Amino acid sequence: MTDRDTSGPAPADEGRPGAGPEGQPERRPGRGPEGGSERRIDIAGDAGGPVVAGDHNVVIDAQHGSTVTLLMEGRRPRPVRRDRVALLPRRQHAPLGRDTDLARLATAVRDGGPVQLWGAPGVGKSTLLRHAARTLTPERDGVLFLDAARREPEDLAQDMFEACYETRGYAPSSPELRRLMTGVRVTVYVDNADFSPEGLRTLMDAAPDATFVVAGRDRSLLGDGTALRLDGIGRAPALDLLARELGRPVGAGAEGATAGDLWETSSGRPLLLLRAAALTRLEPAGTGVLPRPAEVGDLLPLLLGRLDAEPLRVLRLLTTLDDADLDVGHIEALGGARDTDVLCGRLVDLGLAEQTQRGYRAVADVVPALRERDPEPFSVEVLCEHFATWIARPATTAAQVEQHARALEVVAELAERDGRPELAVRIVRAASPALARSLRFGVWGRLLDLGLPAAQLAGDRRAVAYFTHEQGIRSLLTGRRVMAAVLLTEAAVLWRQLGDVHGANAAAGAHQYVPSHAVNAQGTLLQPDGGASHLASSGPSAGPSAPDPSTAHAAGAHGTAAHAPATATDPGTTAHTTAAQHTTATTHTTATSHTAATTHTAATPHAANAGAAKAGAAKAGAAKAGAAKAGAAAHSAGAAHAGASAATGAAGTGAAGAGAAGAGAAGAGASMAGASVVLKVVAVIVAVVVGRVVVSQAVHSFAESRSGSSSSSSSTDTGLAGRWTGSDGATYEFDASGGGYVSRGRDACGQDASTEFTGSGDTYSAERPIYDTTSGSCTGLLGEATTTITLSGDSAKVTTTMTKSYQQGVQCFSCGTLYLTRQQ
Repeated sequence: MTDRDTSGPAPADEGRPGAGPEGQPERRPGRGPEGGSERRIDIAGDAGGPVVAGDHNVVIDAQHGSTVTLLMEGRRPRPVRRDRVALLPRRQHAPLGRDTDLARLATAVRDGGPVQLWGAPGVGKSTLLRHAARTLTPERDGVLFLDAARREPEDLAQDMFEACYETRGYAPSSPELRRLMTGVRVTVYVDNADFSPEGLRTLMDAAPDATFVVAGRDRSLLGDGTALRLDGIGRAPALDLLARELGRPVGAGAEGATAGDLWETSSGRPLLLLRAAALTRLEPAGTGVLPRPAEVGDLLPLLLGRLDAEPLRVLRLLTTLDDADLDVGHIEALGGARDTDVLCGRLVDLGLAEQTQRGYRAVADVVPALRERDPEPFSVEVLCEHFATWIARPATTAAQVEQHARALEVVAELAERDGRPELAVRIVRAASPALARSLRFGVWGRLLDLGLPAAQLAGDRRAVAYFTHEQGIRSLLTGRRVMAAVLLTEAAVLWRQLGDVHGANAAAGAHQYVPSHAVNAQGTLLQPDGGASHLASSGPSAGPSAPDPSTAHAAGAHGTAAHAPATATDPGTTAHTTAAQHTTATTHTTATSHTAATTHTAATPHAANAGAAKAGAAKAGAAKAGAAKAGAAAHSAGAAHAGASAATGAAGTGAAGAGAAGAGAAGAGASMAGASVVLKVVAVIVAVVVGRVVVSQAVHSFAESRSGSSSSSSSTDTGLAGRWTGSDGATYEFDASGGGYVSRGRDACGQDASTEFTGSGDTYSAERPIYDTTSGSCTGLLGEATTTITLSGDSAKVTTTMTKSYQQGVQCFSCGTLYLTRQQ
C-alpha cells in the first residue's frame, strides 16, 4: 500500500504482546505526528513480506488477492521461548473494600485456576483484576494481562504465543500452538472475557499449563475451576471512595446520611458512586452537595448536561465508535481537542470513559445516553477518510491497524447503514492486508464479512472478487479447507470474468491445497492458468446466459424460492432433492401463487435486505450491483412458514424433518455462477425471502445410513465411531479417520459426499457453507454454519449454529439441537 502524504495520527505501536520491546509492560497510548494534507490513496501490490500460518507460506497481495504455498520440509519457523513474561496492566488506585475478594481470588489462583470473576457492569471487576495482576504472585514463567473486548479467542491465543516466544510473522496451527505452549507456566489475566463456555475453553486449551483468571459480565466457566461473583463494596469503603473523589471527608449529619443512602441505592457499585462524586465536583465552588438517592438513575443525563462543547465533541466521537477504543492521537485528529490526554483523563474521572491498554473508549451505558441526547453521530465520511488515509501511510504498522480493528469494523458498519457501501468497501479493502499480516485471523474474518456484502451493494465487482479470494485464503489458513475450496473456486471465476489472470492464478494455486473431493462437474481439480480447469474458459465472454457472480450471493439470485414437498421424508436421503420449485417469468418480477394458498409478493432485489434501513441505500445497491435482474420471489409469512419452518417435514417442523434441525454437516453440490463447476461440499440451505429478510432453512443429511448399506456398528466402537440413532428417528454413522471422524452419505443434490469432524476428547465439530437453493440447485453462498458433537458415554448432543452470514438478514431456522444414542 502506498499513499501520497503523511498527514494524520500515527499512534505508538503498543498495547499488544510482541508489538514493543521484549518483556516490556504495555505503555500508555501516545500521540502521533501531524503533517500536511492528504492527496490520494492507492492500494497496490504486495503489502509486505510473507507470513507463515501453520504449514502455509502466505504473500499478502492488496490488489489481486494473496498467494499461498506450502513450506518445504524443515522450513517452518522455530520460535525461541522467552525466559520470562511480564506484560502488566497500567497502574491505578488500589480498589477500596476488596480485601476479602482479593484474598478469595488469591486462594483460587494458588489452587491452579481457572478462575472467573463475574458480575454486573460497573461493579469493579476490571479494577480488581488489574490490581490482582500487579500484586498476586504469578506462575514461574511470569504474568500476562490481555483485554478481550470484542476480540476472538483465537486472536488472544496468538497474543499469548507472541508474548511467550520470540517470533515474527508466524501463526502456528492449533495443534502446533498447543505443543509450543505446553509447559509454559504463566498466569494469564483476561479482562472483558465475555465468551461462551466453548469460546472460553478454546482460549484456555491454547495454553494447557497456564493459569487463567478471567473477568466478564456473566458466569460462563463450567466444570473445573472457581467462579467468583463480585458484588458492590460495603458502606464504609463506599464513603471512603466518595471522600477520595470529592477530595475532602464526607461530613457527618445530613451529608453522611445522603452518602449512606447513595451507597444503598447504588448497591455499592463503584461506578455509580464515582459519578455521584463527579456531579458534586462540577457544581460551583462551595455549593456542591451530593445528589439525592432518587437521582441515581439520572446521573448520566445530569453529567452530560454539565459538559462543555470540547469534551462533548470527544465523547460524541467515542460513542459513535460504540465499544471500540481509540488511541489518543486519533482522538486529537478527529475531535480537534487540545490537551487531549488531559481531556480524556477528565472524562475517565467523570465515569464517562475508560482508559484501556490501547487508548480510550466510552463506558457502555454512556453510548445510548448520549445518542438519546444527541442522535446525530460523528460524520461517517470524515471517519472513513481519516482511517483510510492513516492505514495507507507507510509508517502505519499491521499491529497498529489490528489494535484499531474494532473501530474500523464500526465505521464500516456505519457506512453501510448510512447508505454508503462504497465507503465501507474502502475501509475494509485498506485494512484487510494489514489485518492478514497481523495474523489475527478472527478480526480479519469479521472485517471481510462486512466487506463482501458492502461490495455487492456498491456494485464493485473487483472488491467482490478480492474479498471472496481473501475469505478463501483465511479459511485455508485456519484449517477450514472445504470452505476454502468453495470460496477459492468462486474467486477464480470472478477474477476470470474481470480479466485478471494474476488473481485467477492466485486463487487456483491456493485451491490445490484444499480437499481432493472439491472438484468440478467433470471431476477435474482447479488448475492454474493454462491448465485443464473449466475456469480457464469462463470469463467476460461467457455469454448472456451466464449470471453475474458479483450478485450470486443474493438469495434467489437466479430463480425463486424452492420448497420441499409437504410429505414425510427421512433426513439425509435423496428425497431432499425433490423440492418443488415455483415457476416465474423471466423478468423475475411476476407474482406467483403457492399451492397451499400462501400468496407470493413481487420479486425483491437482494440489495433490499434487512440491513439496508434507508430506501436510498437499497436502491443504490440494487442499481449498482445489477441486482434487479437477480430477483427472488418474496414469500409472505403465511401458515406454511409459521414458527421455525420453511416447509413441512416428517414431524411438521422443517423442510427435512425435525431431526435435521440440529444434525447438519452433510454434503451438497454447488453450481457456481458463471462456470460449470460443482463442488461436493457439506451442507445446503433452502432460502426464501420473507419480506426483505433472507431466511435459511437447512436440509441436513450428515452420515445418514442408506438402505442397503453394509456398514454396521461393532461392540468395540469407541468415541464417535459407529452407528447412532437420532432423536428424530434417523440413523447416523461415523468412521474413525486420523484424529477425527468421517460421516458419509448422499447430499441434498444427490451426490455422494463426506464430512470430516475434528476435535479432541469428547468434542468434535465440522463447518459447512450455507447455500441458496432457490433456483433449484446449489448457487449463491449465503454464510457458514458449525455443527458440534459432544459425547457423553453412549449418548451425544449435536448442536448446529450459524456462525457467519455473507448477506444481511440471513437466519438459520433449522439450527438447533439433536441427540444421538449409540446403537448396540
